[in-house]
Amino acid sequence: MLKVTRRVALASVCVVLAALVCRAAKGPAPIRVEDYKERIRVACVGDSITFGAGIKDRGKNSYPAQLGRLLGEKWEVRNFGVSGATLLKKGNRPYHKQKAYADALAYVPDVVIIKLGTNDSKPRNWQHKADFVADYKEMIAAFRKANAKVRVYVCLPVPAFSGRWGIDDGRIRNEVIPLTIKVVRESGATGIDLYTALSGKKELFPDTVHPNGEGAALMAARICRVLTGKAAKAAA
Repeated sequence: MLKVTRRVALASVCVVLAALVCRAAKGPAPIRVEDYKERIRVACVGDSITFGAGIKDRGKNSYPAQLGRLLGEKWEVRNFGVSGATLLKKGNRPYHKQKAYADALAYVPDVVIIKLGTNDSKPRNWQHKADFVADYKEMIAAFRKANAKVRVYVCLPVPAFSGRWGIDDGRIRNEVIPLTIKVVRESGATGIDLYTALSGKKELFPDTVHPNGEGAALMAARICRVLTGKAAKAAA
């Protein structure tokens, strides 16, 4: 019975991921550097996974740092990750209330990449799940107010491989992801599927929740491809 239930759950997530792929395919064209007179400002908004917690030399090997090298000198990528942050405003550490959020808005990015939802899966936070879509859309609207031409990318959370810290992969897969896809559809943002990119790669999660440098490299490569429409070349 357990195996059957898990197969059904995986089939369900495949359906919603397929929907995200379709939405992304119909979304904005890849970013063209020639359309920008100055360097393209990219704000990476997120939790400890964006921050690079647990990664050796995170200043060089976090996903935003690796993304910056993949994109090249015409881009400026900044890391606004906050460990423990939630998307939910009623969560135990709302990103909306962090200085990093104010800093990211003040940066007036041309591109914002949001990767939140992992900490929201904790039971004490997910009790407020009814607010998830509205809170997410409010964040997107704030970045659009800061820059009417900003390109917004919403990432599906990466998988988790245990219930450590109360983070629940089943909840991420079956509840957080479907609501995140709803945000993509209703806000007109572009979705990036990081869940599939790291699925089945438990060896890249030393503490079962945070990807290591190699895992961060996979995230950076997937994001780079969506932004540019081209396969990422190895970072220097």
